[in-house]
Amino acid sequence: MLSQDDDSTGIALGVVFGVIALVIGLVIGVAVYQTRIAGEAKAVPVVVEIDAASVKVENGVVKFYFATARAELAPGANEALAEVVKSVAEGRRAVVSGFHDATGDAAKNEELSKQRALAVREALKGLGVAEDKVELRKPELLTGTGSNAEARRVEVIVVQ
Repeated sequence: MLSQDDDSTGIALGVVFGVIALVIGLVIGVAVYQTRIAGEAKAVPVVVEIDAASVKVENGVVKFYFATARAELAPGANEALAEVVKSVAEGRRAVVSGFHDATGDAAKNEELSKQRALAVREALKGLGVAEDKVELRKPELLTGTGSNAEARRVEVIVVQ
């Protein structure tokens, strides 16, 4: 027969083993949870691309870069177009061509490219260039080269 001390000892040992099992389970659960959260954080790629409008003049070509899904010109557009305006005043013509990136719907991108080119034409008109001195030209390849930010552009060149 079991004595009362044996029953108390058995219960105490049962409680101790239960608490130990609970602590071990909790530690394993927390470790698995943290590993899962850390794994999810690592699975998300970090892409940093500056998505803002800008304008540059390179080798006599004025290049307007646009933010995603936007057609607003960057600050400094008028200054960048100064040489174009001067050349047109001397009897030459400005050719404006719009490009887009390869992401999204191609038809929407083409329309947005056109809106961007029209925005540049309007800037030229605002600087006194006659509309008949500005040619909107659809480039053979509408999709621009480089990163998406570089591909979303309008180029202005001066021709005879």
